[in-house]
Amino acid sequence: MAARKIFGIVLAGGEGKRLMPLTEDRAKPAVPFGGQYRLIDFALSNLVNSGLRQIVVLTQYKSHSLDRHVSQTWRLSGLLNSYVASVPAQQRLGKRWFSGSADAILQSLNLVFDEQPDIIVVVGADHVYRMDFSQMVDAHVASGAAVTVSAIRQPISLANQFGVIDVDPKHPDRIRAFLEKPTDPVGLPDAPDEVFASMGNYVFDAQALIDEVRKDGERTDSSHDMGGDIIPAFVAKGKAGVYDLQRNDVPGSTDRDRYYWRDVGTIDSYFEAHQDLISVLPVFNLYNREWPIFSQQLNSPPAKFTRDARGALGTVIDSIVSLGSVISGAHLERSVLGPWANVGSGAHVQDSILFDRARIEGGATVRRAILDKEVVVEAGARVGVNRAEDLARGFIVTDSGITVVGKGSRVRATA
Repeated sequence: MAARKIFGIVLAGGEGKRLMPLTEDRAKPAVPFGGQYRLIDFALSNLVNSGLRQIVVLTQYKSHSLDRHVSQTWRLSGLLNSYVASVPAQQRLGKRWFSGSADAILQSLNLVFDEQPDIIVVVGADHVYRMDFSQMVDAHVASGAAVTVSAIRQPISLANQFGVIDVDPKHPDRIRAFLEKPTDPVGLPDAPDEVFASMGNYVFDAQALIDEVRKDGERTDSSHDMGGDIIPAFVAKGKAGVYDLQRNDVPGSTDRDRYYWRDVGTIDSYFEAHQDLISVLPVFNLYNREWPIFSQQLNSPPAKFTRDARGALGTVIDSIVSLGSVISGAHLERSVLGPWANVGSGAHVQDSILFDRARIEGGATVRRAILDKEVVVEAGARVGVNRAEDLARGFIVTDSGITVVGKGSRVRATA
């Protein structure tokens, strides 16, 4: 029997308004994560680790840094027709850009026709998780469904925060309805206190997806969205199945992080996901060598920890420090530092995320803050403890007290 040909599509055109100002100058999938990764690295790593070797990344919004990252980092061997290709909106069906995720696929069907796959795996580009898609493909083929939607179990009390998959009690692998943030959901047949939340990952029979996005493209009452229009159309036909993430066994995963999945669509969830990385027993383990998360390895020197000019020792506790960082006589606790971070004598950095060219001078206090791109915190500054009205223009303070510094901003000394 001939092997199934599988094609991967990564939907990476999201604007990410709720992550502003981190998305002020980049697409959401290009936002840094964990010091040295980009959000898209998790989706691409899962696909490549699952054995997919023909993958396209559909981009649109402020895509330059994302396109550059994909082209520089995700180079597969062309000898076996292996590739990860970034494909921007090309206006193939008229003078218009993508009007939704389903329209992005419709306008990119030429990529599908080039490969003529049997199965198409469609995933989002902005979630943090591990998943073996080869197992999901096998389950999809065995089920006989036209589309299979991956789902993660969530407490029924949180159902109003997710797109919820309602299953048929007589056929628990089939989707009966697709509910958007329901207030009165029905629990699962085997777990009445839980519901299935959609993970935004789909496996399609190729021809079924082609036919459906074409039909959707002709509709004037559609938002042309995969989750909002395409999947409900398959549900209405009784051809949509569900894949429980608990069926997925990722090599090297632990009981603690086996079913981890995080939508980092807001500043608060982005911050909390970083805190998951630095737990003593990580809620999400970056050190799984059997299922690595790949990314670009910058040409930077190792992280350096030194005494300050007075010989004082710094301390680093429960933190991640990436290549190129220099820590000199400072105290670091529960923090994630990206490339070029330079923390000087006397600085106290706690519960913080510092990326790229951030520099924290001596005497500064930084707490529950996210500093992105070329940010300098001068000596004597206090970030994250000021009242909102005391903060410089361009800052955002969330309800949970996280202070966000926009691109190019500078935190000046405060009283």
